[in-house]
Amino acid sequence: MTNELVLKNARIVLPDEVIEGSISIRDRRIVDIATGNTSVGEDMDGDYVLPGLVELHTDHLERHYAPRPKVRWNPIASVLAHDAQIAASGITTVFDALRIGLDEDSNLGAPEMRELGHAIENSVEAGRLRADHFLHLRCEVSAPDCLEGFELFRNDSRVKLASLMDHSPGQRQFTSIETYKVYYMNKTGMTEEDFRQFCDKRITQSQTYSSRHRNAIAEICRDNGIILASHDDATMEHVDEAATQGVRVAEFPTTQEAARASREAGMQVLMGAPNVVRGGSHSGNVSARSLAEGKTLDILSSDYIPFSLVQAAFALGETVEHISLPQAVAMVSKNPAEAVGLDDRGILEQGRRGDMIRVRVDEHVPIVRSVWREGARVA
Repeated sequence: MTNELVLKNARIVLPDEVIEGSISIRDRRIVDIATGNTSVGEDMDGDYVLPGLVELHTDHLERHYAPRPKVRWNPIASVLAHDAQIAASGITTVFDALRIGLDEDSNLGAPEMRELGHAIENSVEAGRLRADHFLHLRCEVSAPDCLEGFELFRNDSRVKLASLMDHSPGQRQFTSIETYKVYYMNKTGMTEEDFRQFCDKRITQSQTYSSRHRNAIAEICRDNGIILASHDDATMEHVDEAATQGVRVAEFPTTQEAARASREAGMQVLMGAPNVVRGGSHSGNVSARSLAEGKTLDILSSDYIPFSLVQAAFALGETVEHISLPQAVAMVSKNPAEAVGLDDRGILEQGRRGDMIRVRVDEHVPIVRSVWREGARVA
């Protein structure tokens, strides 16, 4: 039997405009988008209908698996809880970021990351999940065990994206040692002397391992068709290195200079949606809104707050003069989908997947009222 869904009386956000009309999905795909009224279908009552959101970098899953120090939740239950919040936020495609390469301030090891990866894949195969899940390996290249952790995911077909990160002090995200000090001492309760030794160790590890691991992982990813992202680039040298290694996505550049250079090198620039919603970076780096105003922002990621993705899209559409709502929505749907080669989703047009969300805006806050993945309601 043919499965058909019709949504009527909607404000439909297309790639270049917003129209009032109806959208029809049959057998998981969009078959028609029409202006005007129709007597058939589910009444959207004038709410927006957007393409399902595409999230490339969320490390939100770990909070469900390790909600407190020394506490571990059932991995499948953790994935289900994470998935429910992702879907309720309007995200229909998500790249779950798993850390590869850990240091002493982390309480999760590589085997636990692999266990979470298995839980995601097991849940995909069992049909338990509302959103479409892929894996994103966040590779801390300064960590001694980075390559060992990466090997645990070798030949894993769900791995579609890998980012090259180095969070050692004095560069990239933490150019300011004082900012680094506040972050880590508050997080870990270190003493001043503990912090000094910690910094010395991290800097030495970065000098020893970063370049070696970055090059090795970049080569593996190129050979296996895994999209590469750089992380927290701050200088022209960082961008040049990323371009040489075949990076396609520049995640969270920390300066205007790095963002512009990344765009000029053919990369898509990704910034955090919480940065947009809050009006600035929690680390004191460049503002995502300033990049949007300067036309050097392509993709938004919810990072650590799933609901921030839809919030940021509507915020940019309201607050940045040259960005229309369709252009802002593209940053959370079309652009991230294209960046990772998912050409079957990301916009509302005939032939695309029926991934859609219904949104009503109340006092400048978008409310996700319904979510469909391939025409089936999931939230």
